[in-house]
Amino acid sequence: MKSFFLGVLAVVAVFLVIGYVGVITGTLIPANADGTPGKLERWAARQSLKATIAREAPSGAAPIPANDETLNAGIKIYGDNCIVCHGAADGRSSTVGFGLYQKAPLLGKHGVEDDPEGEIYWKVDHGIRLTGMPAFGHTLSDTQVWQVAVFLKHMDSLPPAPNAKWRALKNPAMLVPTDKLPKQMRPKSSG
Repeated sequence: MKSFFLGVLAVVAVFLVIGYVGVITGTLIPANADGTPGKLERWAARQSLKATIAREAPSGAAPIPANDETLNAGIKIYGDNCIVCHGAADGRSSTVGFGLYQKAPLLGKHGVEDDPEGEIYWKVDHGIRLTGMPAFGHTLSDTQVWQVAVFLKHMDSLPPAPNAKWRALKNPAMLVPTDKLPKQMRPKSSG
């Protein structure tokens, strides 16, 4: 029995040494932003994010109303802080957003309307480690973070005035030429 446990301990020690060497040499987890993450890295990041949000995100409705004033304020904050990575209503990626690892979701194309407001709030407030998503809780007020969260929650069903404001936002960063985008990211043709 003792030799069995020593054998298990030796196997674990070998895997730990291989893992350590793989990390310090940069072969197991690439540090380059355009590198492809491994399955273990993607799984670990998803599980950790889900568990942290479940534990820390506010539950229930936002403490501010989803009225024109709140939505317009959220759109303004989004335009000032988020659009360069997450794109405008047209769903086009900028060169900044396209170059990020992990790719920032293009919210005009693939929004977060299905997410609870508290989860959206948490992501904006705290950011997401090992992605390009910064924590805005140190630079925006709590009300501003909620305004962005409420806008993102309702961005597919905005009243006319906020919708016009959202559709009028332009990305200040250079857009990626369509022919450089992978086919699944190209805008749908209108013909």
